[in-house]
Amino acid sequence: MYIYNWLTKLKRSRLTEVILQISFSIASKLPVKQVIMFESFLGKQYSDNPRAIYEYLKEHRTPYKMYWSINKKDIKRFESFDIQCIPRLSIKWIIMMARSAYWVTNSRLPSWIPKPEHTTYVQTWHGTPLKRLAADMDEVQMPGTTTESYKRNFISEAKKWDYLISPNAYSTKIFKRAFEFEGKVIESGYPRNDYLVNFNNDDTILKIKSRLNIPKDKKIILYAPTWRDNQYHEQGKYKFNLHLNLNKMKQELGDNYLVILRLHYLVAERLDLKDYNGFVLDVSHYPDIRELYLVSDILVTDYSSVFFDYAILERPIIFYVYDIDEYKDTLRGFYFNIEEKAPGPLVKTTEDLIVEVNNINKHGYTASNMQKQFQQEFSYLEDGNSCDRVINEVFKDDF
Repeated sequence: MYIYNWLTKLKRSRLTEVILQISFSIASKLPVKQVIMFESFLGKQYSDNPRAIYEYLKEHRTPYKMYWSINKKDIKRFESFDIQCIPRLSIKWIIMMARSAYWVTNSRLPSWIPKPEHTTYVQTWHGTPLKRLAADMDEVQMPGTTTESYKRNFISEAKKWDYLISPNAYSTKIFKRAFEFEGKVIESGYPRNDYLVNFNNDDTILKIKSRLNIPKDKKIILYAPTWRDNQYHEQGKYKFNLHLNLNKMKQELGDNYLVILRLHYLVAERLDLKDYNGFVLDVSHYPDIRELYLVSDILVTDYSSVFFDYAILERPIIFYVYDIDEYKDTLRGFYFNIEEKAPGPLVKTTEDLIVEVNNINKHGYTASNMQKQFQQEFSYLEDGNSCDRVINEVFKDDF
């Protein structure tokens, strides 16, 4: 354990960053390669907007070679996909990143990386903002940083972006201000959501359920909460407590429903769910949440931006917000009043959550006027063609 801790500190040390930065700068002087490097959620997933862009380019036979940056610890998650991977922060990764024509990622890259002049950096981001971001945050409570340092590093990173993808006009306004972004915003809708529009059919849903070994006679509740800035083990690894009475849920809902649990990629917890076999299935490491949206009959979330995407499907959403007062007043704060604008009911207890699920089961579901207004404001660009709009802007000279 001592050696592991020592190696971890060494990898995060300023000296190591300087060495990597110098190596990167030297490699960037080598001839440019016709390469696109993709990364999703710090190399932990093959998913999200980068995946959608990658699959579009692959289908349309791009002249570029394409590689995925992967976190070494998560390499097994990529083995089932027909993609070429390079371990993140390896020597090969440094050389390839430094010589690439394009970077496509949905989260920040290490702050020490200098972007070469020949590289076009496409930042797809990964959500419509409810929680305050970057420069809009009053106080940062994450480990390993201060409010001033966090904002400075974020804004410095944003200056490297050539393109920033936005799902709607609402997000564009926030992104420009919160990231102090002065580059080109592509207001296109999110490429990842084309899948929800184009593959929302029984055949696709049955195939996904088969891969997950989900019984066809059960309705599916997807529980996808976010992380809490002030609850962590260490930098980059966050704690999470379900705050749900699973015993009561199983007793009341177990005959009709299966709960699939999707924790945020920053959450480090491995929850003990052995007592709930057949009722709760942990899918936190399933490659892409878009497929979990399709198989789910109900979404339960809190302040995660997943509900913006799920609303496209016009299915019920329940907000389990047991700590809403602390979250909105102390941790992050919101861009709008979720209690007034949420496209679904807000509940604070397991009992109330069960009541809402049973109401849906008994009476069925019809989108309310509030939910339709929500879609008109946030989902109006999600027509199944968002990826086309991004490709036509970024790669217009290659097709």
